[in-house]
Amino acid sequence: MENESYRILLVDDEPDVLEFIGYNLRKEGFQVETAGNGQEAIARASVFMPQLIIMDVMMPRMDGIEACQAIRQIPELQHVLILFLTARAEDYSQIAGFEAGADDYITKPVKPKVLVSRIRALLRRYSDQPAEEPLLEFRDFTIDKVRYLVIRNGEEVVLPKKEFQLLLLLTSRPDKVFTREEIFAQVWGNDVIVGDRTIDVHIRKIREKLDTQSIRTVKGVGYKFEA
Repeated sequence: MENESYRILLVDDEPDVLEFIGYNLRKEGFQVETAGNGQEAIARASVFMPQLIIMDVMMPRMDGIEACQAIRQIPELQHVLILFLTARAEDYSQIAGFEAGADDYITKPVKPKVLVSRIRALLRRYSDQPAEEPLLEFRDFTIDKVRYLVIRNGEEVVLPKKEFQLLLLLTSRPDKVFTREEIFAQVWGNDVIVGDRTIDVHIRKIREKLDTQSIRTVKGVGYKFEA
């Protein structure tokens, strides 16, 4: 797919950032629209339907983390890629970003060529969407791959994108032990660098939300799902 076929929503409260990054992305052939805060981003995304949202974390009215969480609750935007571009470099901020459903996290300043390279790496995975298959039924819950949600005790549970992808990976091969390296590569991609605790945080959240002990920790190796 050519660059001009991709729609990118750029979200930042600094006009200079929107102008500079927007110019460089348009020069590469991307379709670009902008928003100045999280609330505006949600409204624009619902109409523009971008394949990728590049968003700052610290913004007025609604910050990037809150906006990301809200976007992940919109069925039509379940598969949109979200990249945080921010000056916040702390580990806890990155973990919060990925936990909210981000696909990548880049700290400012970043050279335009590097940013474009990371964007292309993300967009290469855009077409890899869950196939429309029957419900996957397990002892504690059912996974609806089409609607991108989990059903537990008759109630729908919407998980952030990365939590859903992690659960889908583990349940794809019950009783197989997935190493941490395999999980990072298949859920986050080799082009994305995340903290060591990222997987642990996501696993804990999944267990809490689904009230399940089917996901087992294999110390020193990784995780497995017991059907």
